[in-house]
Amino acid sequence: MAHRVLIPTPLRPYTGQKDAVEVDGGTVGEALASLTTNYKDLRKHLYADDGKLRHFVNIYVNDDDIRYLERDATKLKDGDVISIVPSVAGGAPGPALGEAQSAESKGTELNKAEFERYSRHLILPEVALEGQKKLKAGSVLCIGAGGLGSPAALYLAAAGVGRIGIVDFDAVDASNLQRQILHSTPDVGRPKLQSAKDRLEALNPEIKIETFEARLTSANALELFRGYDVILDGTDNFATRYLVNDACVLLGIPNAYGSIFRFEGQASVFATKDGPCYRCLYPEPPPPGLVPSCAEGGVLGVLPGVIGTIQATESIKLILGAGSTLVGRLLLYDAWGMRFRELKLRRDPACPVCGDHPTIKQLIDYEEFCGVKPAPAGSATVPETTVEELKARIDAKAPIFILDVREPHEYQVARIAGSTLIPLGQLDSRYGELPPASAGREIIVHCKSGVRSAKAVNLLKEHGIEAKNLKGGILAWIDKIDPSQPKY
Repeated sequence: MAHRVLIPTPLRPYTGQKDAVEVDGGTVGEALASLTTNYKDLRKHLYADDGKLRHFVNIYVNDDDIRYLERDATKLKDGDVISIVPSVAGGAPGPALGEAQSAESKGTELNKAEFERYSRHLILPEVALEGQKKLKAGSVLCIGAGGLGSPAALYLAAAGVGRIGIVDFDAVDASNLQRQILHSTPDVGRPKLQSAKDRLEALNPEIKIETFEARLTSANALELFRGYDVILDGTDNFATRYLVNDACVLLGIPNAYGSIFRFEGQASVFATKDGPCYRCLYPEPPPPGLVPSCAEGGVLGVLPGVIGTIQATESIKLILGAGSTLVGRLLLYDAWGMRFRELKLRRDPACPVCGDHPTIKQLIDYEEFCGVKPAPAGSATVPETTVEELKARIDAKAPIFILDVREPHEYQVARIAGSTLIPLGQLDSRYGELPPASAGREIIVHCKSGVRSAKAVNLLKEHGIEAKNLKGGILAWIDKIDPSQPKY
């Protein structure tokens, strides 16, 4: 029987950039076996060493999660569509937010300027005057003032959400401006919180903007979250994403979730009463380095605008206590194909944080949970060399082989002279192009910043090939050796 497997963006390098492939099989397990036989590099992304499906990759048949069917043994009908949904970091009415958030308890009468400002809301029966008062009494805490936080905060402010908090500790960089629309060219170098506060207050002086210049941690999350109606997750790493989820569950505050990568985005609402949380979807994070960040993989500039606006929309509906929210649903967006898909989510009764018998009752060490703790002294690490050391060896005409594991389009932007391009996704099938050990040439591997190349060094080691990772990648090379080349 023929089936179509939809390949998400992060895994497409391993299928020759195909977004869908045809496979045979009577069960999900057989279909995935066919897939990983044809595309061997996919296996390590889908299966752990014990042969079981990884917990940070979900498999759907049509719109049903196989964890709630018969898992690998789920039978397939001819024409069934199989979706692979890796972690990238039925509708239900919005939950009541409690008396503390009621319009009557906060003196939320609108002034004359606000009646004019929100006139298009006031003529919507679903919002009207009472709904606008709820928005004025409402509050949303945005975690991050970046790609997702920018459009979300702008639309929340424009809609009249009375109190908007922002947690961020970064400064505006020129590379942010392609998508982080809270900030503009004169803001480069400024703290994002200052830029965001100025922009939002200029947009709507009737609301209150609270800023928290801090890295979100287990020590401060609960204190920061308390008193807000909705937490809007604009994080870009798995440790913070699990932290946001767990804090929301423990406090009973809805989590308006969004994530983006290249051309694809996800959105949902977690941590509501009787609804699933992020851990129900992804019980564990991927190993460090397996899933590239947007800095490594790129992101279409308008993509966070779509997903961030969806997060803002869900936040507004949660405050209003109206509409059909994304509780129990995962919305998938493919910007390049211009397609939306929706998958069912269920609360996992065995979830360690929101399940029937939770084992996580306080915030934990999330960097340790996600495996991103610094390696202890004396432990094995990836062999490295610096750009200064590489330049000295090049100048001395030492016998070296510089392996570039980026993608061809990155190679066109900037490169180290004399390097050989073999994209990481093709490395497994192109080991024969590397110099043999007998040639006496040291292999130096680089990518953009050092993440993919570290993974490549480990892959080479598994095949008995010694190599060193170029610390900081080509960005460090441009900064310290060849500033004439453009950074990206």
